[in-house]
Amino acid sequence: MPLMSTSTFSSRMLPDSVQHALEALLRLLSFYLVPLGIALLSIVALAFWSNQYRATAGQPLAFQVMSHDGSEVTPAQMRTQLAGLPEVVYRETRMSPDPLWFSMAPAAQAGTVIEFPSRHMVEIACWDSDTLLPLGSSTRAVSTGAMAPLMAGFALTLAPPPAQGQALPQTQPGPSQADVPARLLCRSVLIGPARLSATQWQAGELAVAVQQYHRKSGLLDGGMIVLTLFVLTTALINRQALYVLLAGWLILNLRMGALSAGWDIQWLGQIVPERWLLPSRALTIALYAVSTLTLYQTLFRERLAATRYRAPLRFAEWCCLPLLALSVLLPYHIFLPVMWGFVAYGLVLMTLGLASLMSQSPSQSRSHTRVAFWFAASFAVTMMAGLVEVIAAALGIRDLAGMVNSVTAALASSLLAALAVAEQMRQETEQRIAAQAELQHAYEAMPVGLFTLDLEGKFLSANPALQRMVGADGPVTGGMNFQHFFADGVWGTLFALVQDQADAELRIENRDGSHCFVVRATLARGKIEGVLQDTTEQHKATEQLRFMANNDALTKVFNRRGIERVFEKASMKPLTLAYLDLDRFKLINDLFGHSAGDEVLKQVCERIGAVLSGEQQIGRVGGDEFVIIMPETSIRVAALICRCLVGRIGNTPYRVGDKAFHVRGSIGLIEVQPGMQMKDAVSTADRACREAKTGHRDGLVVYERDSTAFNERTAELDLVERLSANDVTACMVLEMQPIMSLKMPYDSMNFEVLLRMREADGSLLAAGPIIAAAEKSGRMGVIDRWVLSTTLSWIERHADMLVNTQFVCMNLSGASLNDERFIQDTIDILRRHRDAASRLCMEITESVALHDLNNTRRFIDQVRNFGVKVALDDFGAGYTSFSYLKELPADILKIDGNFIVNMNAHPADVAIVEAIVKLAVNLGMKTIAEWAEDGATVQTLADIGVDYVQGFVIASSMAPDILLTVSSAAGFIVDEELNLLVGSLGGAASVPGPVAARAEAPVAGLH
Repeated sequence: MPLMSTSTFSSRMLPDSVQHALEALLRLLSFYLVPLGIALLSIVALAFWSNQYRATAGQPLAFQVMSHDGSEVTPAQMRTQLAGLPEVVYRETRMSPDPLWFSMAPAAQAGTVIEFPSRHMVEIACWDSDTLLPLGSSTRAVSTGAMAPLMAGFALTLAPPPAQGQALPQTQPGPSQADVPARLLCRSVLIGPARLSATQWQAGELAVAVQQYHRKSGLLDGGMIVLTLFVLTTALINRQALYVLLAGWLILNLRMGALSAGWDIQWLGQIVPERWLLPSRALTIALYAVSTLTLYQTLFRERLAATRYRAPLRFAEWCCLPLLALSVLLPYHIFLPVMWGFVAYGLVLMTLGLASLMSQSPSQSRSHTRVAFWFAASFAVTMMAGLVEVIAAALGIRDLAGMVNSVTAALASSLLAALAVAEQMRQETEQRIAAQAELQHAYEAMPVGLFTLDLEGKFLSANPALQRMVGADGPVTGGMNFQHFFADGVWGTLFALVQDQADAELRIENRDGSHCFVVRATLARGKIEGVLQDTTEQHKATEQLRFMANNDALTKVFNRRGIERVFEKASMKPLTLAYLDLDRFKLINDLFGHSAGDEVLKQVCERIGAVLSGEQQIGRVGGDEFVIIMPETSIRVAALICRCLVGRIGNTPYRVGDKAFHVRGSIGLIEVQPGMQMKDAVSTADRACREAKTGHRDGLVVYERDSTAFNERTAELDLVERLSANDVTACMVLEMQPIMSLKMPYDSMNFEVLLRMREADGSLLAAGPIIAAAEKSGRMGVIDRWVLSTTLSWIERHADMLVNTQFVCMNLSGASLNDERFIQDTIDILRRHRDAASRLCMEITESVALHDLNNTRRFIDQVRNFGVKVALDDFGAGYTSFSYLKELPADILKIDGNFIVNMNAHPADVAIVEAIVKLAVNLGMKTIAEWAEDGATVQTLADIGVDYVQGFVIASSMAPDILLTVSSAAGFIVDEELNLLVGSLGGAASVPGPVAARAEAPVAGLH
């Protein structure tokens, strides 16, 4: 019959419920009943059973004692001094290191041993008081006669012990061992808080006491060392410094218990050398205090940080290093009072801190309160044991209670401190388990895919989000490969990246390309840890945003940004650019609404797109304005395409619902120069487009690279670039054109300041192109400031030569007038040149004044405070001249030159000028007529009452130095008929003789 296996027996013979019950019973017995039984048995044994090591206490001896200062003295002298002193049973040294002499009468009985139990005794010697024969002497290192170290102190054997008393210390035969002396004379030295006492023992009882002493010492050493090794092993396994600290503290606690019991004279069964004994005691006490405070702070630092004990405890920490130094430097009996003060301070602080922690509400962490409780219990046991020893010593009882002594106190204190640390460890374990559970929950609930792969690409772990992303029906960790879900080559690329980079990132797609992902992975511990994020919607949104950033939302063609990118890419090739503008497109929006206009724009773009091919692209840069980029297209081919576009756009009507619209387009086409910026190319093409809108029936104007119009536009763009430099005013100069009075032509020298720019060849560029370019480059304000400041400075320097000058005209641009900073700078300049400012006349054009009427009026009021005159320039050119005159307190009306040129050929112009003059007279204003080209015009202007005249017939603009050569504007006239006319206006007698002669030479060169 074959044997039945154990598993077969379990499955066939026992039901599962019986098996589970058996296992539960065994766990109950092993986990609970056995430890509980051991604990109860130990309690009963300690409480009721007899102690085999309990010995009958010895007989305390009374003695006469006195202190001596240590000077040379003989035993005979001290015997005499001790005679007659009262007897005592003990003597406190009170930390005095002076020798003590004492005399006693032991009982005469066999086997007598006198014990001197003080652990602070360092040496002792005894004599027979009657004969003064030495009985023995001893230190911790050397013994003679019947004296020898015993337990914590010393012992003197007065009579031979019985044969069985082998436990007593062996002494050399002494002369007085045969009989017990009637009286003893002894000298001892005690260091520390010592108490001198003497006890007479029977040899047998003393032997039992010695066994008990060594048993307690071994129990303390063995228990504490085993506990320390366990804690240290735990520290090494868990890699936590707290347990290393606890292990060191336990060893120091062991030494403190040994010091209290007098066992610190040995370590691990080895006797401590005498010269090390006192220094080691001081250092042990200091290290124990420091270690206790460090352990306390480590456990409770965070919770005590918010209490009022934080600062005092920090001060205690700063005292630790001085305490260690003092333990080495100071003598033992001096160090002890210092140590007591520090320990008392630290104990009070720690006790109050523990009480504060334990009194906190349960909601503030019960677990931390338990740690504080165990630590407080450890302190309490230590302090209670010390108190018991003090009381026992005071009452003369060796063990006040059998269960409460230095051994049990040290063990209990260490165990309770270990419980505090164990509670701390339990809390950390619970927190770690909770953190792991939270991490596991987060791992499973994370909306991004988390995974771990081996080096072959197989899934080792994956969260549910990743399974959903890859479309897996179940877990992917059953040997499935990363490559199974993604496009070919992805795994190889990812593996190579994680080998080269600490944090690799890769954009991938699934196998059918329907989803986009970003995978971030790193190589760690021979595995690939990674995160997978589904970016499909983000990718779509990004593509949509990219399209919207570069394309027009309505027509879907490129917008300005998109066409600029096309231009940048194509600018390295031969390139033509067309600017298309739809004519009168605004009417469609105004008459039929923007929806109809939007539909027309879509159809326009469709028609344009049908004509363009290859790399040719269109971009919408305005409401009805388009730019067409044609790379590698010659200007002639581009012109053919543009003519086709004009026809395509304008020949066929646009149908929107039941309506049909005809739209015509105009195109400006240019050939882009290498290195030309797009803004310059578009500006040039726009200029050609405007020209096509006004004067070309076919709707197309072409600027070829070497055409006059193209060169003019190029020159304008160069000028804009020059004016953008920091030293924009370095090449600027001023010229001045005289303004002659028609009332007193020989008594006034008024003029207008005109801006010029000196070219590299020395020629002067007129103000028109300069102002246009400056306004486009945004530098008009800088130039106007320079003109104003330079003009006022020149007036101040030549004030003595300008006695006939009533006003100096300076034109102010619209860009400057509407610049608040320029206005403030103008006020500052006028304030610095207050004397010259009274001769200044600022010209403001009608269009500028009407742009912001309130701002213009405010500016006029400010400059008038400095005596500045104001002239309205180009008066009559606009449509509202008469309506705004009453709003602007001007001093002079400067009549637009279009009414003056050839005015005698157009009676209407004469009538208009006459009306303006009468209006000015009624408003108290002066008038200036500009662009006067001949004497007949001057005669007419004088006849209708114009006050001043300006033009080439009087003088052209000239350098300021030439202006100073005459005293009146009339001095520059070279036309003899005009001179006669002017003479009749101002009176012949007023004409200075040498005027004509002075004027002829310089003026001839100005025309």
